[in-house]
Amino acid sequence: MERLKNDFLAQLARSLENHAEKESILKEYETHLDELFANLNEQEDESEIQNQVYSRFGTPEEIAAMWKEELSVTPSNMKWLFVAVNIMFFGGGAALTIAHNLFDWNWITDLWVQLSSIPILIALIYMLFWALLGYEIGRTFGHKGLKLLKGTFLLALIPNLSLMVLTVFRIIPHEWFSPLLTETFIGICILFTLLLYPVCLLSYRWGKRASV
Repeated sequence: MERLKNDFLAQLARSLENHAEKESILKEYETHLDELFANLNEQEDESEIQNQVYSRFGTPEEIAAMWKEELSVTPSNMKWLFVAVNIMFFGGGAALTIAHNLFDWNWITDLWVQLSSIPILIALIYMLFWALLGYEIGRTFGHKGLKLLKGTFLLALIPNLSLMVLTVFRIIPHEWFSPLLTETFIGICILFTLLLYPVCLLSYRWGKRASV
């Protein structure tokens, strides 16, 4: 098995050429190979073991192609994409709230009534957005994505915290959120906010495993 591992890593090293993350990629796959071989029977046929390796990780050429493709996705682009999407969520919600309270438009009122009747569903859908954030960072950047995840999370959380502050200090009239702004709903919002980072972190680990 040691020879298979060395051959696999040598082929991967050649295929990666001058990739910026070459050494860390090789170390990561060496660890994964060790874990796989530890669970295999040493008496198995060598070609069968090789097939299992390729089935689990792909060929060295396929792995190298995947990592080269991911060079086009920079951490900065990924971070600002999620920050922008979160701002769009809040911008859309703010526009709907202002329109509902300032304009006598029936279709806006109908839409507001429908959305305000399903706050838990909206919160769950929003939670999925944060889960997707963690998963995509983990899948794209692997073990190097944790720092990016923390930075993206803190930036994307600014609209959430800003809305809470504006609401608590009544800078935004509570009447604007009627009938949503109940004690139960406020408690749910606080709970979901506290859960956002654990959800991101679990999704990040899932995405990191999926990248292998």
